Amino acid sequence: MDGGLEPQDLAGRVASYAERWPERDAVVHVRGERESRISYGELALRTRRLACWLAGRGAAGRRVVVAVEDGPTAAVAMLGCLLAGAVAVPVPPPSASRAAAQRTAAIVKDAKGLLALTERAFAAELTQSLSLAGLGTTECRAVDAELPLPDPDPERSGGGAGAASGPARAGDEALLQYTSGSTSQPRGVIVTHGNLAATMAAVQEAIGTDSDSRIGGCLPLHHDLGLIGQLLHPLWLGATAVLMPPTLLVRDPVRWLEEIGRHRITAAAAPDSMYARCAALVTDERLAGLDLSGWRTAVNAAEPVSGATLRAFAERFAPAGFDPAALVVGYGLAEATLLVAVSAPGEAVRGAGRAPVSCGPVRGVEVRVVDPESFTPLPEGSVGEIWVRGPAVTAGYWNRPVETAETYGRRTPAGEGGFVRTGDLGMLADGELVVTGRLKDVMLVDGAAVHPHDVERALLDNGRSFVSAAVFAVSEPSVPDRVVVVQEVRHSVHTTPDHLTSTVRRSLAEEFGVTPHEVLLVRPGTVRRTTSGKIRRSAVRTMYLRGELRPLYVSGQAGG
Repeated sequence: MDGGLEPQDLAGRVASYAERWPERDAVVHVRGERESRISYGELALRTRRLACWLAGRGAAGRRVVVAVEDGPTAAVAMLGCLLAGAVAVPVPPPSASRAAAQRTAAIVKDAKGLLALTERAFAAELTQSLSLAGLGTTECRAVDAELPLPDPDPERSGGGAGAASGPARAGDEALLQYTSGSTSQPRGVIVTHGNLAATMAAVQEAIGTDSDSRIGGCLPLHHDLGLIGQLLHPLWLGATAVLMPPTLLVRDPVRWLEEIGRHRITAAAAPDSMYARCAALVTDERLAGLDLSGWRTAVNAAEPVSGATLRAFAERFAPAGFDPAALVVGYGLAEATLLVAVSAPGEAVRGAGRAPVSCGPVRGVEVRVVDPESFTPLPEGSVGEIWVRGPAVTAGYWNRPVETAETYGRRTPAGEGGFVRTGDLGMLADGELVVTGRLKDVMLVDGAAVHPHDVERALLDNGRSFVSAAVFAVSEPSVPDRVVVVQEVRHSVHTTPDHLTSTVRRSLAEEFGVTPHEVLLVRPGTVRRTTSGKIRRSAVRTMYLRGELRPLYVSGQAGG
């Protein structure tokens, strides 16, 4: 490029890499023993073909649903939308689950999607599910099916780029990134090309990625960290994305580490619970077969981070060549495109025990910590609601003016404006951001604030019988919050339900001064999670109130 500068739109950058490194792997998708891959040269060609097809159907400026699973196909679908000037709407692939299919139909209806892009394996299923949801007029196209070659005449093909009228402008809409729904109904966050460019630059500067990086993981591509961090960021750099099925997060987390070693991945991200499960479940035999020496940046993000988890992971995998300095802690949200703060590789992570750890310096945005009632900025070291502003902050919620007004464009009493309310609690300490919890999740017990994720994390330390837990409060007028614990447990011949519930009660009493109203023991998989691994407390609380949980055992206030 002239002056050595890359284009500032993603599709344009990929086209430049196709000229420079046509044979370089852009995306590698790992599925068991099978792998699929696509080079930058092939990616640019397939992207142009799809963009021309989309342009011919009037997709420019309109929303196009992307329901794919395969990594190369996902890259073609996303870039084809961007090149055509369409607004990509990533959704769960039809194979995910019945709940995912329902979520996809709801998003398509909310986004008013013109078209749906999928894979041949899912085309019939997606068409049927959309039809059952009353969306039968939505045209579905299998991206991995053969598309016609673009017309060589720029006047007839929509411009030399293949579809769009020119490079994307910063204010043009690029994506509708639907929120994960951990605390509310999913909402479509409007991400512009300028938001993407600002985020890519901030991530690159923060963790030192470049065109030689191999970036990968198994987070779903309809989640912001999976889509932007694992797929779009390596494509922005001209690097290689190595993607794995999200089921690895659930079925066999150690397999995730094996693939990181086998593919020499240099940067990967996962939630804190994934790191904790890997450290707890890896056997000495599998540990001996791991090689994590090439993993230079291990990002712990998407949920509150425990210093104990960081230490346990570093100690357990040191024999496999893992460098503890590779561990970094990140915080972000869809409303800020992806990133707000992240510690740098090689720096010591601040925080110990179960206390919240530092997420590092703020990156590419400004942060204010304010009193959530008066909106007055608080001094460093004080806990309040985190507000964010800057070029990565998105344009609002699609078709939701009231919620956009409530969350975006907030002002302090002194007149500072342009902030987005995150709904998260935290503080600034020595220029670094420490996230302490969710504003809506805080429980008031005997006048003291108790954060559910602290309690849930403590319960994991009670032995291998304990899996995930959801802790929440049930409130009534003039009655103190009643704390309920829904605890997943593994079957064991060495423990009884009474012993397990007594352990839960003792743990809460000794560490938090909390006496739970009820403890429900349930089967693994009962506690609902978002696609990024966050516990959906509100969903579990609703199931509890409706009597929809099927507990194995219930211990009430009196102890049985």
